[in-house]
Amino acid sequence: MPYGFFEPSTAAPSRVPASRSPQETGHAPRGTAWRAARALRRAWPALAGYAAVRGLGLLVFTVWAHREHRGVRHLLMESWDCDWYLRIASDGYAHELGTRIDGNNLAFFPLYPLLVRAGDALLPWLPRGAAGLSVSLAASLLAAWGIFAVGDRLYGRTAGVVLAVLWGSLPVALVQWMGYTESLFTALCAWSLYAVLSGRWLWAGSLAALAGLTRPTGVAVAAAVSLTALLALRRSFAARPLLGAVVAPLGWLSYVAWVGLRLGRWDGYFAVQKLWRNEWDGGVATLRRMRDVFLTERPALFVAMVTAVLLGSVVLFVLSAGDRQPLPLLVFSGLLLAIVLGSSGVYFPRARFLLPGFPLLLPVAVALARARTHVLVTLLGAAALVSAAFGGHMLLGWHGPP
Repeated sequence: MPYGFFEPSTAAPSRVPASRSPQETGHAPRGTAWRAARALRRAWPALAGYAAVRGLGLLVFTVWAHREHRGVRHLLMESWDCDWYLRIASDGYAHELGTRIDGNNLAFFPLYPLLVRAGDALLPWLPRGAAGLSVSLAASLLAAWGIFAVGDRLYGRTAGVVLAVLWGSLPVALVQWMGYTESLFTALCAWSLYAVLSGRWLWAGSLAALAGLTRPTGVAVAAAVSLTALLALRRSFAARPLLGAVVAPLGWLSYVAWVGLRLGRWDGYFAVQKLWRNEWDGGVATLRRMRDVFLTERPALFVAMVTAVLLGSVVLFVLSAGDRQPLPLLVFSGLLLAIVLGSSGVYFPRARFLLPGFPLLLPVAVALARARTHVLVTLLGAAALVSAAFGGHMLLGWHGPP
């Protein structure tokens, strides 16, 4: 959903006689295509900057992988969770709960594997995983566009560009160009939140529902949309905010309900998560792990980075609240943080789980947008290099999933 699709045109209507064509008058009709072109002209620096940062990360990773005789295609398309999604796309979901730890594929939400299956059906000659990687690449650009749109609407074009580039420069941003769900999920969240900010409630609710079919944390964007829409009803009752509030959680709720029906128990989805050792404990396990990182062990570089990201995200959320970010952004970021920090599940993927939390980067983006050009370029360049280094280490140095 390109920037501007949620925004009514402010240009005066063209007074063209009915007998004259647009080619004769020199004026093109200002419909969806015109708004998309205008939006692209405004957003292209953000998309170009994002693509440049991720291109650098991919180049560094590719050179590094070849030096170590590791398969680039396998790592980006088929490794770790990529393989889970590919097998769901080809073979479907489990019918029973079972007892195997980390073994039930019902923990993975369905929208991404459905898109992968559709891609494989349309282009069956592509190598395994190519459809999934294509979905992620396309979704990452839509995500960068949506992130820019939010930043641009709130703080201006420069802040929007910086925000998109910062999102592409996060330490685990290489995942955005892998067969994972983070890019698709972030794109849906970004455009849903933008729709809320611009009062497009049906778009907001529909995109939030799709996000709820993509990742468990889709409940965060659903809550942000529903709460904001319900508060809007207090000012003046209207059907669209109410519909947006109702539609937003349907994706997440429908999948959780479907898993329960498939397994024949109301808590089926939560039983699956328990088999993945993923339960809510209010952050006790997270604090214990951080204590071990700081006091009782010499952590691996990747684990140290994850810890730094978690702590930094808390600081950024406090700054975001202090800056009085719009309520939907604070609700989304706050719930996302609460879910990630409050889980007792595996520790090391949590930096990846926070990738969709782009509103947390707004305080940094706004500050950098006000800096002098040479300071801005230097800091963004440094962030891109650090991201490229960590991306390579994540898949080649760290002996575990990202």
